[in-house]
Amino acid sequence: MNRKTLVLPAVIGLLAPVLAACGGSDSGSGDGDAIAVGTTDRFIASGKVPAPFDPAYAYDAGSWNVLRQTVQTLMAMPRSGSGDPVPEAAESCIFSDTGSERYACTLRKDLTFSDGTPVTAADVKYSIDRVRKIHSDSASYGLLSTIDTIETQGDRKVIFHLNTPDATFPYKLATPTAGIVNPAKYGKNSLRKGFDVDGSGPYTMKSEVKDNVVVKTVFTKNPHYKGQLKPKNDKVELVSFDGADAMGTALEKGDIDMMTRTMSPEQINKYSTTPPENVNLVEMPGMEIRYLGFTTTADSVRSKAVRQAMAQVVDRGELASSVYGTTAEPLYSLVPVGITGHQNSFFNKYGDPDKAAASAALNRANITTPVKLTLHYTTDHYGSATKKEFEVLQKQLNDSGLFDVDIKGDVWDTYRDAQLKGKYDVYGLGWFPDFPDADNFLAPFLDKDNFLNTPYANNSIRTSLIPAERREADRLTASKSIQQIQNIVADDVPVLPLWQGKQYVAARDDITGVEWALSSSSVLQLWELGRGVSE
Repeated sequence: MNRKTLVLPAVIGLLAPVLAACGGSDSGSGDGDAIAVGTTDRFIASGKVPAPFDPAYAYDAGSWNVLRQTVQTLMAMPRSGSGDPVPEAAESCIFSDTGSERYACTLRKDLTFSDGTPVTAADVKYSIDRVRKIHSDSASYGLLSTIDTIETQGDRKVIFHLNTPDATFPYKLATPTAGIVNPAKYGKNSLRKGFDVDGSGPYTMKSEVKDNVVVKTVFTKNPHYKGQLKPKNDKVELVSFDGADAMGTALEKGDIDMMTRTMSPEQINKYSTTPPENVNLVEMPGMEIRYLGFTTTADSVRSKAVRQAMAQVVDRGELASSVYGTTAEPLYSLVPVGITGHQNSFFNKYGDPDKAAASAALNRANITTPVKLTLHYTTDHYGSATKKEFEVLQKQLNDSGLFDVDIKGDVWDTYRDAQLKGKYDVYGLGWFPDFPDADNFLAPFLDKDNFLNTPYANNSIRTSLIPAERREADRLTASKSIQQIQNIVADDVPVLPLWQGKQYVAARDDITGVEWALSSSSVLQLWELGRGVSE
């Protein structure tokens, strides 16, 4: 690979021939050297975040990327991150009825956990029932809400009886929330606190911890692994950094071999135009979105007119370009561009930023201006650019004369706990999809037991439109209901979509498989990395 920047096309049909030129062997690293990967994700065990790596609790991209290396699921997404799920711990899975309400899976033969203990159908049932019973405040159990009962037949067959048709169910079985755990290591009614993880995935793991914070996670190839993946290395170290600058310095010095989330916009620009010696930047399609959420029962934003006025004033184009440059694009729906069913509902309703229209909406609702608000953001979870993003939002809203906005940042463990408890009237969050379907950009925010713990509830969305779109195996047919949901969201504004991002990885040029290191669904695929010869 002699180009310093490789841009991967979004069209999967074009992907293979482009990537083939970049090489990548199926053999391991040969000399046994660990491949070191940098991240700015912070993994903390505390009273607020007691079990960051327990499948019954974990529900963020960073923790899930640890679990995907170690805990096996019945199904998995293809290498590209899009398309239909494929069997992983399962030998086969299929809807065994015509109504998408009975899903049957058969486990692979001789499947074992990393300690050699057999994996049985009873373990699958135990693992998924455990998530549903623990009902953690992260709300990850919502992914399994369409399960009624789980039946086992012998040691290898598991049958899921659903309480409603759900064509997206195979995708949900590909998420770490549905990960298979050893009942001897994970209590039936309690979370596994701390950082230990045991599973049947491609790697075992051990975390190096300082002051209850992970500084390094070492993944070692699991000799007992049986699945569809073919790891191309024997060991990978995931090294945590306090910020993007420190991570970049380590890459340039050769202390790490690759860096992933979250690179700063400045780094991406630098590596695109004047890359360091022996470092390549890879751009790939992504589905990450950012948005503002509202506690719709809070006095400051209880009136829909306030939220609509914000939607009318915010200039997404300026926000994306001034903070993120070419790495982000304006987003006018919770469902991003590229996902079946997407439509620009917010642009269709509000058009370009319009102060006069926002003022009129507030006047009609008898709202006194300027409206005082505090916008909350996390200082560490999405990278250093988040603060600048919120400074731009603050300026846009205040310059309209209709708002008097302050901004306040907190570290992720404090921030997420406060957000879930409704302590923030307005807050910023990002979303990396659990699976690449419009349902997963809508239901986690709008259905019962949702990710935001929002007080907003729309009866039509919950009882009619979400069930309707889930009934449709043909997702194009589901688009009618999906688009109706997007229009309701644009009118009620329980959330305000801001931008959609691309993905970038930078790596030393002797590392192979970098083009597959992140799927389009932001899955970190460490098993794809190998060590070759620098060109």
